[in-house]
Amino acid sequence: MAASDPLPPPPNVHIGRADNSAFAFGSHGRAETHNTTAPATRDADAEQLLEAVRELRADLARLRESEQTTRLDAALAETEEEIDRTGTAGQSRRQRLRELLEDAQSVLTLFASAGTVAGLLGM
Repeated sequence: MAASDPLPPPPNVHIGRADNSAFAFGSHGRAETHNTTAPATRDADAEQLLEAVRELRADLARLRESEQTTRLDAALAETEEEIDRTGTAGQSRRQRLRELLEDAQSVLTLFASAGTVAGLLGM
C-alpha cells in the first residue's frame, strides 16, 4: 500500500447479548467461562424415589438384558437425570414408569427394589 492510499475502513463489530459467554481478542487471547447451575432442591418424596430408582437400576444390571429391561432401564435413567436436574419427576415421567413396571412385572417380581419404586409411584 502506498503512503498516499487511504486506510481501509475499520471492521464493523457488533456484539449483542452474550449471556454466559467469554471472548478473547488478539493472537494470544484466551477466554474461559465456567457456567454452573444451582443443584435442584429435592423434597423427601423425590429423594426416596431417586434412591429406589437407583436401587432398581442396579438390580436390573444383574438380569439378562431383554427388550423390557432395556426400556425400563432407559426410563429409570431418564427419571434419575430429571430428579437430579429439576428436583422432581414429572407426572408424565411417573406414568411412563408405572406402565413399564407393569409390562416387566414377571421379570421384576424377584426384586424388592421394584416393589419400592412401584409403591412410591402409587401402584
